[in-house]
Amino acid sequence: MKILIIEDEIELSKSIAEYLSGGIYLCEFATTFKQAMNKIEMFQYDCIVLDIMLPDGNGLTILKELKKQNKQDGVIIVSAKNALEDKIEGLQLGADDYLTKPFHLSELMARIYSIIRRKQFNNSNIIVQNELQIDLLAKTVMINDKNINLTKKEFDLLLYFIGNKNKVISKSTLAEHLSGDLADMLDSHDFVYAHVKNLKKKLYDAGCEHYLKTVYGTGYKWGDN
Repeated sequence: MKILIIEDEIELSKSIAEYLSGGIYLCEFATTFKQAMNKIEMFQYDCIVLDIMLPDGNGLTILKELKKQNKQDGVIIVSAKNALEDKIEGLQLGADDYLTKPFHLSELMARIYSIIRRKQFNNSNIIVQNELQIDLLAKTVMINDKNINLTKKEFDLLLYFIGNKNKVISKSTLAEHLSGDLADMLDSHDFVYAHVKNLKKKLYDAGCEHYLKTVYGTGYKWGDN
């Protein structure tokens, strides 16, 4: 799961990223309005943690741009300002939630999780597809009532595929999802193939149906059967 932290307080950004990285989150940073605008134009995120007050612009303008581009990234506004009008305007512009500084990192993580669950998994903690069952909170995967062991990236890939069911996902999109903006610096996306291959083998060896299919020359797709 990919998170963009738009925050000019470097130490706070680092603290958020360090806390979130204990889960399945890959964090990227933008410390200015300009950097943030470049990021949202180039990439897609599962959730954006957005500070309203930036040194070179207003975070609410970023929300307007997300709405203009019809992007579905989840957004949590964080701000030292506790003005009701800021909260109302932010939510009207499409933000999913609002936190006032200072806040507990555990609360931020819970709210991020809630947004991703609502947007991608129909507000459920348990995903079931026939013999496959995923517990989002416990981060466990069961096939025919037996646990299978996935690495952090394999679990992330599985959720990404299921969250985009019946959509063809290119290798470059998967590389970006797994590595963030570092993907552009990589000579090849062979690591994507390796992770997908390992995920497929673990699923199929455990008796899972072949939901994950290769679309030759294009990428991969998770289907219903």
